[in-house]
Amino acid sequence: MAEAITVARPYAQAAFLFANEHQTLKDWSEMLSLLAMIADDAGMRELIDSPHVTETQLADLFIQIAADQINEKCANFVRVLSANGRLTLLPEIAALFEIQRQDAEGTVQAQLVSAFPASESQQAAIIASLRKRLGREVELSCSTDAELLGGAIIRAGDLVIDGSVRGKLQRLGTALSR
Repeated sequence: MAEAITVARPYAQAAFLFANEHQTLKDWSEMLSLLAMIADDAGMRELIDSPHVTETQLADLFIQIAADQINEKCANFVRVLSANGRLTLLPEIAALFEIQRQDAEGTVQAQLVSAFPASESQQAAIIASLRKRLGREVELSCSTDAELLGGAIIRAGDLVIDGSVRGKLQRLGTALSR
């Protein structure tokens, strides 16, 4: 069977093309994110897998849960996904859509995980450095992880910069064991 990401790609592409044509990329991003959270719920996954619930009932349930947070075009998208048995792919569709949206807008989502909270000036320096390196606008989200011991890890798309003490110790251990 094909991987979920492979099957989700055409749906994400169709949603992106529609949203881009109608200049509603941000709206569609939010709607797909909401639908992905609904599809990712354990109870909802049971209903999706249940042979006692029809595709129409599933689509109506998704639309009802999302209520006024999705528009009619997105509701039709849900109906198409349900008719094709693809509601479980909503998290992958939303992720692929977001990648395409960021490419179109020239932005990249970056994560900063540090042992201690990063100051505003440190965050600004990281954003400026990533902007220069990647040639895109950077949206930075920050979190802390005391297990890093010190330093930080930065992830932006395929780029990973591990400047943590834990990472350095692991690399040292690997080098010594060879």
